Parts: sequence; structure tokens; C-alpha cells
Amino acid sequence: MPNGFPRPATAAARGPLATPAEIAAYLGVPVKTLYQWKYRGIGPKVHKVGRHLRYRWREVDAWVDQQTSYDLTA
Repeated sequence: MPNGFPRPATAAARGPLATPAEIAAYLGVPVKTLYQWKYRGIGPKVHKVGRHLRYRWREVDAWVDQQTSYDLTA
């Protein structure tokens, strides 16, 4: 990868769980930002599988949908 990030998974290629690196690439943010959001309780829901963090794609997509609702008429 030219920018050091893994390529975001297409909808067809997604498994049920994603790594922080996959979500960071999908959202266009550094992995460190995901860890900060987790700490602050403001990011997509994250699950611990053993000692690894994993995200459910459907929960990430739902979180993104919630973030995009704002009023442009102000």
C-alpha cells in the first residue's frame, strides 16, 4: 500500500469481524484514533476476542450512519 494503510474491505469481501486496521482504513483515520474513541466511549462499538479488538461491520456502518445526521440549513 502506498500510504501504509490496508485497502478497505469491499462489502462483498467483508467477514463478520474486522480488525482495527481494517476499520481505520475504512473510516480514513489512524488506528490510534480508534483507540482514543474506544477510551472516550464515542466510537463504534468494539469487542474483545481473547486479547484482540474486533469490530462488527454492521455496527460500524450503523455508527457511521448516526454520525452523518446533521442539519445543513443553519
